[in-house]
Amino acid sequence: MGGGGPGAGAGGGAGGGGPGYFQVSAEEEKVFQLVLDLTSNQTREGALLELSKKRESYEDLAPILWHAYGVIPALLQEITSVYPALFPPTLTGQASNRVCNALALLQCVASHSETRGAFLQAHIPLFLYPFLNTTSKTRPFEYLRLTSLGVVGALVKNDNSEVISFLLSTEIIPLCLRIMESGSELSKTVAIFILQKILLDDLGLAYVCQTYERFYAVCTVLNGMVAQLCEGQPSGRLLKHVVRCYLRLSDNPRAREALRQCLPDPLRDGTFLIALKDDVTTKRCLATLLLNLSDQVQG
Repeated sequence: MGGGGPGAGAGGGAGGGGPGYFQVSAEEEKVFQLVLDLTSNQTREGALLELSKKRESYEDLAPILWHAYGVIPALLQEITSVYPALFPPTLTGQASNRVCNALALLQCVASHSETRGAFLQAHIPLFLYPFLNTTSKTRPFEYLRLTSLGVVGALVKNDNSEVISFLLSTEIIPLCLRIMESGSELSKTVAIFILQKILLDDLGLAYVCQTYERFYAVCTVLNGMVAQLCEGQPSGRLLKHVVRCYLRLSDNPRAREALRQCLPDPLRDGTFLIALKDDVTTKRCLATLLLNLSDQVQG
């Protein structure tokens, strides 16, 4: 935690301590002040809102947030302050918006290569799991779950084995499976994206296929999603992730053998041909999956 506040050392150059050494742009000054404002209860809510808007455009925000004194504890205080409103579910829209702005800043930290490792070592994702464990269908809770999933999604996006190893030591798979079963379409999409990223890592695939119970839990939820996709207009995004999860499972010999028995018929009989007519990549994935399973039969 470097001394001197978030602005220390900004604009450094060959001039050492010369008059231009601490020069920063007006935009940087504003960001530094907003970061400092996070540490005060009086100014935090406005700073959360403004910084959450700037996280995409200001690429160095994550290291500043991480190293500025008292900022991460302030964000965690925002998160834990709403725990009492989770059970029984009494979370208001205003409280949800405020904590989601804090989560957006944590997502910024989780996404950045300089801060991702420290973010994991501090076990900060565990603070989000109570939000993923909620089941209320109201908008404040749905928004909270989706934003929390976004933080985990940011962690897995870069195919980092350290991230997967950490997540496997937690309850993230059961939490994602439950959201895949009963969440909104958007939450389901992010949850299955996280599962897919875990499966794409060799450690993740081995973990899921290590016991029949784990494999069965994952397959049961995937099969249920296929059944839901058969009702009405299927979501192309969800279908894409479902197919890729099955395809990755088929890379494991034991799972491939089991999938010969339990792969849902709609994936075999052309039910989704129309839904996939413009998605060449997913059509190819499905064809490869079916080939993998038929190869097993012939072998």
